Amino acid sequence: MTSVNAAEILRATVDAEGRLIAADMPIANLQAQAGGTVGGPFAVPQLAALARLAVRMNIPLSRPVLAAGAMADIDMWVRAQPRGGKVELAVVEWRERAPRLMSDDKAAREADLIATGEGWWWQIDSQLRFVMAGTGDAAEMPSPGSPLTAWFTIAADAEGDMPILRAFAERRSFASQYAKGADGVEYVLSGMPIFDTSGRLSGYRGKAMRVLKEVATSIARDAMPLFGRRLDRALRQPLGRIIANADTISSQLEGPLRADYAAYAADIATAGRHLMELVDDLADLQAIDRPDFAVTVEDIDLADLARRAAGLLGVKAADRAIRIDAPDAEQGVAAIGEFRRTLQVLVNLIGNAVRYSPENTVIEVRAAQSEGMALVTVTDQGRGIAPEDQDRIFDKFERLGRDEAGGSGLGLYISRRLARAMGGDVTVESALGHGARFTLSLPSLPNSR
Repeated sequence: MTSVNAAEILRATVDAEGRLIAADMPIANLQAQAGGTVGGPFAVPQLAALARLAVRMNIPLSRPVLAAGAMADIDMWVRAQPRGGKVELAVVEWRERAPRLMSDDKAAREADLIATGEGWWWQIDSQLRFVMAGTGDAAEMPSPGSPLTAWFTIAADAEGDMPILRAFAERRSFASQYAKGADGVEYVLSGMPIFDTSGRLSGYRGKAMRVLKEVATSIARDAMPLFGRRLDRALRQPLGRIIANADTISSQLEGPLRADYAAYAADIATAGRHLMELVDDLADLQAIDRPDFAVTVEDIDLADLARRAAGLLGVKAADRAIRIDAPDAEQGVAAIGEFRRTLQVLVNLIGNAVRYSPENTVIEVRAAQSEGMALVTVTDQGRGIAPEDQDRIFDKFERLGRDEAGGSGLGLYISRRLARAMGGDVTVESALGHGARFTLSLPSLPNSR
């Protein structure tokens, strides 16, 4: 795997013709693994697509990207800035992980046992035909041109899914695909996609590893896809369709509708959004509670992020005649943290203030520096929090008996965990009947004022 410092920002430049004309070494290596060179067409399809989109829209873009390297899957957070016909890419997060889907320590140990087992390398084309099969201890090996299914009997997992087929559909790496070989041996297959220079999927390269019988039995009993993956398949897509259709009905885009029916549809859309927020919170909860959870260290402007968060919630606040008083446009507060995680925390804090503030009130958002820390305070005019409850509100699923619609009781728990992972904290000062003031603190940049 490539050694990349967590604080390092990797940069690359793509020209108007889609050629990678400059790149830091990890990106250049990824380009080479995809069959390209610096100076040639950008061969990493996920990054190339982001660059093309930034040029077409002529606006800065920032989003997560997953790419398959030669030996690992790479999770990235990438910013694309169009400038003078070129696109400047900044990878502010680069995390490499083995291409497997097991989540707990026990499963990881079992996967390590599998990885050290006897096996052989293989490569197939986009039609699932063998291009090559490496040396192994099997009595015979697949011949080039023979179909994968003539050699392997692919087995579905506990949920009826076949990881290799899903990976082909999504052009992603896969792991834990169980199969029985023509030699009668049980294997677990893992593979990574291969793309040509135009970004088209040309096949997969991977390894067929013998499965120790005791390991196979244990994994078959305990196998469970990652929580977020199951949620994506089981909840996100249908919830998205429900929300979109309900919004279409309530807005009467397809024609006039009785007022009560339109109101029902609006209620359905609101309930769908609440469920989607719960899905997001549960997925975040799984991530931050992992012992290996870490954040990216980068220079950020805390005042700018506070303005962004306020802007994202401006319409929601205006619907209740609430005004968000954000930091002045000229103010900057330099801090150290992760851009998207800090924005997530601030959106949660301001969103809570909007949710629990009375109508026709003001929410003050202020940014400052104090004693080596950068601060953002969010002050509302709500009903306040009793002193004995001010620690409890940061517990999982704690809503202090509130029965208002919305909220999972996870937002503040997640926000505090994220802030502390970045070297800061989230605290509260409040009294019943006098509103609440939540403060996000992060380390200041050295020598900043």
